[in-house]
Amino acid sequence: MIRLALFLPCLLAILLTCSCNSMPDNQTEQQEQFYPTSKPCTRWWWFATEITQEDVVYQLDWAKKNNFGGVEIAWVYPLYRYQSMYARKYNRHYPKDTTAQKWLSPEWSDIVAFTKQYCDSIGLACDFTFGSAWPVAGSNIDEEHTSKIYGDTGFRQLLTFAWTWPDTQLVINHLDSNAFNLFAKPVGSALGKALKGSKSAFFTDSWEIKLNATNKIWTPGFEQSFQKEFGYDIIPYMDEGIDSFPDVRYDYMLHLDRYVTDGFYKPYVKKCKELNAWSRVQCLASPTDVMTTYGLVDIPETEAMLNNPNYSRIVSSAACLASKPMVSSETFTCMYGFPATYLREEQTADLKMVADALFAQGANQHFYHGMPYNPKGVDSIDFFATTYFGPGGSLEEELPAFNSYMEKVSGIMQKGKTYSDVAVYIPYEDGVMQGAYPPERQRVWVWGEYEMRYIDPADEVMGHHPLWINRHYLTEAQYADGKLHIGDASFSSLYIDVNFMDIRALKRIHQLATSGLPVCLKRDPLQPGKNKSEEYQAILKKLHALENVSSDFGKIVKHEALISGDSIPAYWCRTDNQGNHYVFLAQWPAKDLLYPVYSGQSIMKSSTFTPLQFSINGKRTETTIEFKPYQSVMLKFDAQGNMELLDIEFIPKDPIVRPREKQRMYF
Repeated sequence: MIRLALFLPCLLAILLTCSCNSMPDNQTEQQEQFYPTSKPCTRWWWFATEITQEDVVYQLDWAKKNNFGGVEIAWVYPLYRYQSMYARKYNRHYPKDTTAQKWLSPEWSDIVAFTKQYCDSIGLACDFTFGSAWPVAGSNIDEEHTSKIYGDTGFRQLLTFAWTWPDTQLVINHLDSNAFNLFAKPVGSALGKALKGSKSAFFTDSWEIKLNATNKIWTPGFEQSFQKEFGYDIIPYMDEGIDSFPDVRYDYMLHLDRYVTDGFYKPYVKKCKELNAWSRVQCLASPTDVMTTYGLVDIPETEAMLNNPNYSRIVSSAACLASKPMVSSETFTCMYGFPATYLREEQTADLKMVADALFAQGANQHFYHGMPYNPKGVDSIDFFATTYFGPGGSLEEELPAFNSYMEKVSGIMQKGKTYSDVAVYIPYEDGVMQGAYPPERQRVWVWGEYEMRYIDPADEVMGHHPLWINRHYLTEAQYADGKLHIGDASFSSLYIDVNFMDIRALKRIHQLATSGLPVCLKRDPLQPGKNKSEEYQAILKKLHALENVSSDFGKIVKHEALISGDSIPAYWCRTDNQGNHYVFLAQWPAKDLLYPVYSGQSIMKSSTFTPLQFSINGKRTETTIEFKPYQSVMLKFDAQGNMELLDIEFIPKDPIVRPREKQRMYF
């Protein structure tokens, strides 16, 4: 038995040493350092089996040896929950384990606390999923506080992946802060001992509240507050089917946004602060204007490959606008297809391609998906939907060197803040008005256009390092000294190409344009929502009358782009307070990746040469970039605009090209 006393005497000295490793060179005392290093972390699935100190030490030592920087413990189902799937696919058999620590029991709390303390002693970060599995659910949630769907009084969403299975956990009503607080109290209490020592983050996953019923999410009192807000009765439209009335659906989604934000996301952040923990959150697919929601949390998190990497620009933009220095990523989720295509046959070159795609969208801290709990001497236990990181996997030989690459690039990408030039108005209103995705774009976890999973800025702005902006941030922004300032961003202009725009956004844009902000308005948007304003067209007319407003982007932005050329790779730029610019140029196979990738998609036999021009710190540099096989490029431009090529080389093995497997469910 491992005893805590062996580790505690040297704990403080180790922590002080670890906290200095891989820290960005411009880190200030005012900016918190979230993790000891920029090494990647991994989600660590704890199945509802007996968790022992010996096995915890064994696997954490393995993670440390393989250059991981930390773990996120995620408590999931007992292995026998999917016995038929494991037996059919893997010929593995997991009988019911009666030795598992009971959920939130003192024994459970003790082993979690031991794990956290051991992580501290060896310099690993240790985060926790807030609750068991996903979405947020609890054993103490009653019918009053569970999720609700309009017209279905018997609806109850069960958490099938819970540690407590077959005992039921009910998904909370995310529109009711009382439901969240009821759920959070016992979980926070049980984790009290584990939250001592270094600071941890609580993680919550993307929105999975009956996605195909997002247009029916409900809570008591919704209709009364809706009537007060919008001046009409929503019930007849709900009864007939709100999707037949896009303008009403727009009002409904605005109201739902307020409920979900006040009922879940704000209480979540507040609870994390009360527990002296950070909030690390995926807001993806929540029925909110997610740019605003992402800005509420300490560490906004994106996800790929169940999500295309380009979506991450939304998360990174929100982080910049809200002055959040870190953008984490749940990385490599079901990379080759859901749930476990080519499990344990993953190839490092493909992983690097996906990681580089995420770096080029602003992600700068990675949480691999992930590492299953395997007792010492066992390497055969898997999570059902994943890429496998752990002893005995196909990646193990190259993993230490690959993680060193991830550490190096993440460390550079954590320097300073995101570079900003052109703000692009995000088509959130368009998504809400459009409703459901066409069938070919829907999946079990993808439903509505409001999720904005498939949007990209226009090609003509890509060289200007475009960031998304929404109504909320335009309201908060100030125009001064020829720039639009908000959070860490300073924009030279605003680019708009949408079908619909809220009148509040239009009014604010007119105010900013009147103050001098250059605005490229590609076309006139329409007003969404049932209640139309007679002012709308008049404001558009006033906007067009301004000399600094045009549909021609070239007339609005007259300075040179950060990057220009006939073909621009996916890229991201950070700037520090010494005037240095760090430009990450992703390898060409990483551009515009779509889910799923095929095994060996990263194959690259020879170099690609790309002529590019950079305009940085008043100096124009023309050069030809060589993209060697599997290699991305990191450039540093100093305060005088001089260019330096930084060494981020990592050469993986050539991948084997395999056919795409048909996606299928195994349970």
